[in-house]
Amino acid sequence: MTALKTIVVIVHLLLCLALVVIIIFQSGKTSGLSGALSGSSDTFLSKNKSKTLDARLARATKWVAGTFVVLTVMLNLI
Repeated sequence: MTALKTIVVIVHLLLCLALVVIIIFQSGKTSGLSGALSGSSDTFLSKNKSKTLDARLARATKWVAGTFVVLTVMLNLI
């Protein structure tokens, strides 16, 4: 049982580091004052938003965070 717990703790720590790195690499979701003044959100970048690096990082954040939560619950039950 201790070997399983050790492996899960190591994976959990790696997920912690990955989650921090993924969140740091994401850009802000607001466009600031210039976006508020212009009001134009129908740009080329907003139309192709699902193909950008930010979209991939957001998707990766969801998966890594979900796995992190599952491993946290698993560690509490072991």
